[in-house]
Amino acid sequence: MPLKTLLVFASIGLIVLACSDRKEYNATGRVHVVRDGDRFTLIRDQKPFVIKGVAGFTHLKELHDAGGNTIRTWDTTNLQNILDSAERYHIAVMAGLPLYNSNHVSEYYNDPLAMKNLQQKMEAVVDRYKNHPALLMWCLGNELHYFYEPEEDFFTAYNTLLKMIHRKDPDHPVTTALLNFGRKNIYHVQSKVPDLDLISINTYGRISSLKEDIEGFSWYWDGPFVVGEWGINGYWECDSTAWGAPIEDTSTKKAEQYKSVYATQMPYDNPRYLGSMVFYWGFQHEKTPTWFSMFSDDGAKSASIGSLTEIWNGPSSVHPGPPLEYMLVDQKGARDNLLYQPNTVHKAEIILKQPAGGLRLRWEVLPEDWYKEQRDDSNKNKITPPALDSLFSDVDGLSATFRAPETEGPYRVYCWIYDAYGNFASANTPFYVVK
Repeated sequence: MPLKTLLVFASIGLIVLACSDRKEYNATGRVHVVRDGDRFTLIRDQKPFVIKGVAGFTHLKELHDAGGNTIRTWDTTNLQNILDSAERYHIAVMAGLPLYNSNHVSEYYNDPLAMKNLQQKMEAVVDRYKNHPALLMWCLGNELHYFYEPEEDFFTAYNTLLKMIHRKDPDHPVTTALLNFGRKNIYHVQSKVPDLDLISINTYGRISSLKEDIEGFSWYWDGPFVVGEWGINGYWECDSTAWGAPIEDTSTKKAEQYKSVYATQMPYDNPRYLGSMVFYWGFQHEKTPTWFSMFSDDGAKSASIGSLTEIWNGPSSVHPGPPLEYMLVDQKGARDNLLYQPNTVHKAEIILKQPAGGLRLRWEVLPEDWYKEQRDDSNKNKITPPALDSLFSDVDGLSATFRAPETEGPYRVYCWIYDAYGNFASANTPFYVVK
């Protein structure tokens, strides 16, 4: 037989072996995954548990009231208080164990002393929290880009940590969170880290193809998964102005998108699906203070919370919040590329879907956040730039008159609308000051 033919048969044999070498799911820990044919089920305290979760660790009473049952953290900061609060509201916790990214391989994962210190610190964390009743599972690393460029020293270190966690805490599964679905990522995880109990996938705009991606690669990877983060399109996935400012939808539009994305794109009917966690449950500045935040900085709730309540619990009587339609500035929208001279006067106004009384409006002009994400984004700007409130000269009902700043550059005019039920709606429009 020709050598080429032998190599083809050998490759096929390896593929068949990879597909047939199925991980055994017969653990009996407090939390574990069981397999019945092609179906996987997460078991917690001897009962099936489907994750109805959020990425975030605040507003846990509101999460419980909405029908959610799980949160995820990205590190162990304040973990004791988070676990205690979660237990109080019957919320489970996926606890994050952070790891350095691939640009630290040469000076970190190759350093025996650094790895020894890391293992000791992580072992202490696992020992401290492994018996907490709110703990659901561990997430060892978040969006590990080095799975694109496999480094043996990293995988050696990763497997050492993974084995330690399993040895110290056999009662809780271990996952890792991957950035989007990628066959190369999945291949490296399966071949280099076979003892992971499940995979978490963080995805936003690319969730539109997640069902097909998972099904199309099931010949190689047929294990359980969680959608570790999902939500509306990120600021890196949307339309932008001529100067590169991403155009943000209103909070009302986002609430509609959450329901639509879940209903049409979430692979919840896949027998390997264990649940999902939506981003972001809380307030966090990321490009803007409103892009992902489901709560305002003063604790008011957005309409997206009502959408999640419907997703988890069915039709809800929760008050929908202010009926915001859109914002106009000088009768124009964000896609009109608003360019202004310094100190010129302009009028912003809010259009409602229907008349509403008892509303309170808060207007602000903020400098645009021009932070550029790097491969290691540990220093990502999470602080909202200071507002330039002195620019407003007249606020009347649903409109406000403001003066363009003197300094050249990009800005946004924001409006937060509050009702009497603890809800808010928000909209913003970017503009550029040109001298």
